[in-house]
Amino acid sequence: METKNNLIYFNNNKSTQLDPLVSETMTKWRNVTIETKIQMEKEAFTEMADLLNCEMDDFLFTKGTSESITLAIQAVFETSKITNPHFICSTTEHPAVLNCLQKQVDKGAELSYLNVNREGLIDISNLKKLIQANTVIICLMAANNETGVIQPIEEVANFCHEKNILLFSDASQYIGKLRYDSKEFGINILAFGAHKMYGPEGIGLLYVSKNHAELLSHIKNNYKIELPGDLKVGFGKAAKQFQETFWELGEHVSRLKNYLEHQLLDIEGLRINGSTRHRLYNTSNLTFPEYIEIKNLLEEFEFAHNLNKPSYVLKAMGLSEEEIKRSYRFSFGKYNTLEEVKGLVEKIVSLIRV
Repeated sequence: METKNNLIYFNNNKSTQLDPLVSETMTKWRNVTIETKIQMEKEAFTEMADLLNCEMDDFLFTKGTSESITLAIQAVFETSKITNPHFICSTTEHPAVLNCLQKQVDKGAELSYLNVNREGLIDISNLKKLIQANTVIICLMAANNETGVIQPIEEVANFCHEKNILLFSDASQYIGKLRYDSKEFGINILAFGAHKMYGPEGIGLLYVSKNHAELLSHIKNNYKIELPGDLKVGFGKAAKQFQETFWELGEHVSRLKNYLEHQLLDIEGLRINGSTRHRLYNTSNLTFPEYIEIKNLLEEFEFAHNLNKPSYVLKAMGLSEEEIKRSYRFSFGKYNTLEEVKGLVEKIVSLIRV
């Protein structure tokens, strides 16, 4: 059972519970000799390299996904040989990406937004129309935090390679749920954090492919990043745990999400937001009909809602303001149980006004 603030926790896309084995590893690091600390940190680098199928000098640890995003986008602007480099991003990127891109615009960069369709997916043909002579990078998150929609990232990567354009991806929702191979996917720059994959808060990772290693060198030379060793070994342990339990994790969490949706599909007026084919196995974003006051369950369960701040992601997908207010995200994790989801379904059904 997973609880937070005495609520049953269905908000794992926001943050995940620290894995006990990760916590144990971090505690061990704090109580061993300097030599053992150094060895454990080296192992953490190896575990992260194994997670991404890359070399240990292809990445650096940061203070979190947001810092990784900022460092990467700033470095692209700072190292560009073009006075007005052109950036492209989807309209459903995380605010950390959108805000950082806007700061580069303030410095002289140009920025174009790539729209998504009703399913939350981009259209490659529309992306191609946005390319300019001064386009230097495309920013496209691998999987969306609100809807779980997975973008055609490999296809975009192939296109970017053909055009000699960088591809940056915020993969904070993707890594730790699905396998990633840096050599297979071909993304040039990748950012993600530990706390989305049962690791500690306060640490992230920034990966840069070898053919653009000068970007990573620029960051290392211009920005001093110091992190406690226990965070590094915790992140490494979380990566190792994912590698070892990948199939079991996917099977268990998929079952929870599928149960929720299958049990609720008979509700008249209920709609799933986002592609049902290209979506994370743990995420269900649902628009409920007016006659079900789902917000009444927020005192018992923690899940994401749009009551105080309308979702720009759902708006970009074409939902009306009223529909957005009635939309909620349930994101499940490995510590959730089927009994908890059954309890949620029973509560939702009980809210239906006959």
